[in-house]
Amino acid sequence: MFSGIVERTVALLERRDGRLLFDRSDWDVAIAPGSSIAFNGACLTAVEISDEVVGVDVVPETLRRTNLGALEPGVLVNVERSVTLQTLLDGGLVLGHVDAVATVTDVDDEGIVVHYPERFEPLVVEKGTIVLNGVALTVAELAPASARVALIPETRRRTNLGTCEVGAVLNIEFDVIGKYVARLQGVRLGREAEDA
Repeated sequence: MFSGIVERTVALLERRDGRLLFDRSDWDVAIAPGSSIAFNGACLTAVEISDEVVGVDVVPETLRRTNLGALEPGVLVNVERSVTLQTLLDGGLVLGHVDAVATVTDVDDEGIVVHYPERFEPLVVEKGTIVLNGVALTVAELAPASARVALIPETRRRTNLGTCEVGAVLNIEFDVIGKYVARLQGVRLGREAEDA
């Protein structure tokens, strides 16, 4: 589990046979084999670790569902190590299970607007949370299948959202509690329809 508070950005160095290798030469933190790390909000397992590199294996489902499959070497990605029982939970409850990708449709001094698949509309509420590229953000305004989020200067500086342009594709994770409520509601309504 993650908090949605990005630690830093790191550059993709290369792709090698289903593995992504990221630069960790300036990221001086303890990473053990098997550690869960969110890269652009996607929870991945560290399998190759040195002073210069951290490598993660990615399966085809991850490449299809996220923006990781389109990354080119040199691109900066947001990273966050998983929370522990000793970690202050600052942001939100983030699983690192990316639901889809969203497209940036507007950028201004206050923040960005993203458009996402319509089927996820019920999971987004004004003043609720969505996670973009691993950053937990508050929904400031809703429109059909889109949301505006405000970006404070610290978020722009610390994450890759600060360089977003119209057309950028971001990983999006919706609120886990909302997903469970929607699923339970759907099951209940389905059963009621069968009983009628």
